[in-house]
Amino acid sequence: MAARDLQERIKKLIIDRRLASGAPLPTEPELMEYLGASRNSVREALKALQAMGIVEIRHGFGTYVGPMSLAPMIEGLAFRTVAGHYRGEDSLLQLLELREAVETGLVSRLAGRMPEADLVELDALVVRMEEEAAQGAGLAETDRAFHATLYRGLDNVLLCEVLEAFWDAFHRVRTDLGGEPQDPKVTCRQHREILDAVRSGDAMRAEEAIREHFGNIRARLSTTAPHGPHTRHNERV
Repeated sequence: MAARDLQERIKKLIIDRRLASGAPLPTEPELMEYLGASRNSVREALKALQAMGIVEIRHGFGTYVGPMSLAPMIEGLAFRTVAGHYRGEDSLLQLLELREAVETGLVSRLAGRMPEADLVELDALVVRMEEEAAQGAGLAETDRAFHATLYRGLDNVLLCEVLEAFWDAFHRVRTDLGGEPQDPKVTCRQHREILDAVRSGDAMRAEEAIREHFGNIRARLSTTAPHGPHTRHNERV
């Protein structure tokens, strides 16, 4: 039996038995009998599934359903993007456009509907960004926290993981950009505008604020040619 077929049958077993993350899988001999496959074939299939985060092999204890993490997707997306970039493709721009489309579509659902506690937290994050900009410090982590907090209210765990995957992939593979970096004070103003639009309940204004937020980095990517794998970790979009 082909290795791919074994992997698919093990995945089907997990689904059919409604096994949750952390649940034990059948023992190796039981899987051999169930799949009608050799020990080596079963082990190779499990190793491949472990690399995808679908199963977790705990040596001496057994095999369990994995955490179902999106980490493998992030790794694959990051590699594909940077590889394409160094082939002269506009893969970074494509990834940015995808993220922009997701965020623009989501922010309109939040306008006028966010709990006051979340709005207060977002306001505090913008204030922190303004303080960091005034001190000449990087805005990276505060910017990231702002976006995470903004969409947290949708209460969609999978959505949050997908957004985090896009964020990590883009910033891990981003290389030297053309044009001038955006003034941190402008970045702060854009985040303040996003917050004000969401608070006011104006969905169209919120969407436009997100588009403006991505405008500088989109323009820089549109004129960027690949030079080398030098990442600027402090820039955020």
